[in-house]
Amino acid sequence: MKIGCVKEVLRHEYRVGLTPDNAASYIRHGHQILIERGAGLGSSYEDVEYEKAGARLCDVREVWSSCDMIVKVKDPKPEEFAYIRENQIIYTYLHLAAARDLAAALLDSGASGVAYETIEDAGGGLPCLKPMSEIAGKLSIQEGAKYLEKPYGGRGILLGGVVGVEPGHVVIIGAGVVGLGAAKIAVGLGARVTMIDISIERLSYISDIFGNRITTLKSNEYNIAKSVADADLLIGAVLVPGAKAPKLVSEEMVKSMRPGSVIVDVAIDQGGSVVTCDRTTSHDNPYFIKHGVVHYSVPNMPGAVPRTSTFALSNATLPYALLIANHGVEAAMRSDRALLQGLNVHAGRVTYKAVAEAQGLPYEPVDW
Repeated sequence: MKIGCVKEVLRHEYRVGLTPDNAASYIRHGHQILIERGAGLGSSYEDVEYEKAGARLCDVREVWSSCDMIVKVKDPKPEEFAYIRENQIIYTYLHLAAARDLAAALLDSGASGVAYETIEDAGGGLPCLKPMSEIAGKLSIQEGAKYLEKPYGGRGILLGGVVGVEPGHVVIIGAGVVGLGAAKIAVGLGARVTMIDISIERLSYISDIFGNRITTLKSNEYNIAKSVADADLLIGAVLVPGAKAPKLVSEEMVKSMRPGSVIVDVAIDQGGSVVTCDRTTSHDNPYFIKHGVVHYSVPNMPGAVPRTSTFALSNATLPYALLIANHGVEAAMRSDRALLQGLNVHAGRVTYKAVAEAQGLPYEPVDW
């Protein structure tokens, strides 16, 4: 199979879909690798490293037009839609529930869209989403702490406090991988932390890990509203695999927050869980202020630490990509049910139920 990797076109996205080590792995299995020139520079991979691994450097058009499978990091953008063709495999984060134009482009093209974020193992884990979720969770506290500083419009709060001064209050809605990553950093900084989740079982797990260093609350409107009003830093860490994030924080809740408080909505790439996070931002213009509250809604947070992120992502995605490359889409899906969960669109059909429901389209699962 010919496998291609292109430079990400999203502004300030520095990650790359394939590392030179990945390229060498594919080549050892008999596949050809085409890399767009400069694709790895944002993650500190020089073109010569790919050449040494056996990959061929090309321009972007040749990569798209020649390759059977395109391995990316972010979902294709409008300027890339015209490149996608019938029977091509697009293997990347897709987030189709919140991306109507991309969903339409993939369906019209007849390509197969395999989404990292919906590959689901037998235990319900999301192995290709987990590393980026962990990074995003940890970054959410790092970024939130920064925007609590007065020059950015924040309250001027040091999350960990100092002797004789109470620490800042971090409220995390969602106790999954993102929430756990955020909690580790927040507790490490010495903040007061409240975590809210719908699952008592998950909250028990969090309590076993952190003990009385974290207050755990069952997710309901009352607990969310009360906690949000007292938060210095609010982290939206809610995930419904493949679907739009539920809007759990209303505009009235945001209005109840103290001026200069900060919201980091990690769920923004799935539509966001905070009503007032009504637009995405970017690494060069990451925040806006609404109702006196600083809102940070960058959809590609791990792109700020591309070296770490690229390593972590490629470790997780390579085994499934090799399965597709070695056996083709259908045989690979037949052999691995986790990978089958990643198939969101195929041959003009929406094959993932949550995407179909979010887009109001027919759900047509494959019969593999």
